[in-house]
Amino acid sequence: MRTYFLTGLVVAGPVAITIWLTLWLIGMIDGWVKPLIPQAWNPNSYLPVAVPGVGVLAAVIGLTILGFLTANLVGRAVVQSGEQVLNRMPIVRSLYKGVKQIFETVFKQDGTSFRRVGLIEWPGPGLWSLCFITEPARGALAAGLPSTDHVCVFVPCTPNPTTGYLVMMEASKVTEIGVTTDEAFKLIMSMGIIQPRETPAAQLAEPPQRIDGSSLAAE
Repeated sequence: MRTYFLTGLVVAGPVAITIWLTLWLIGMIDGWVKPLIPQAWNPNSYLPVAVPGVGVLAAVIGLTILGFLTANLVGRAVVQSGEQVLNRMPIVRSLYKGVKQIFETVFKQDGTSFRRVGLIEWPGPGLWSLCFITEPARGALAAGLPSTDHVCVFVPCTPNPTTGYLVMMEASKVTEIGVTTDEAFKLIMSMGIIQPRETPAAQLAEPPQRIDGSSLAAE
């Protein structure tokens, strides 16, 4: 009976948690977007039951239309006019510029930020930690560091990878490994229980790649 119970728990547990998280995310987005939908376009205003996901669908359509409009000359002019207004607000200006730069860096299609996983000897000798390679050190940050190439890496905490430490390290001390970001997040959140996939035999002879600061900067 104990074996059957544990087997059923292994099967039903992930499914139940996945459904719960999905419904929670959909409900959260619906709560944000539904109040912005006109009553005539909101099916929940004339259907006998509430339809989940209406806000998610409206958000996807709205963001797609917004991206289409801002891709042309008129849309860019409107966005630039709005940014000029924000630039005149002392506190809002700094907040907007910082958030915008983060979004542009993380979501740009040709970017490598948080798409490369590495290993660093941290927090002490003989102790190794997973890290996400973000960007090479530039400008005033690079000027304050030693003359060797440095990269910024994010060392996430376990089991919550949304918190962690920003570390500037010599590029030669960061070893990029053949692990995807999804596999790295699973490893961190499971506290090492869910290991990355096995490396094919053809790739075992290839040593881990040391990070080249100049090549990372070029990307």
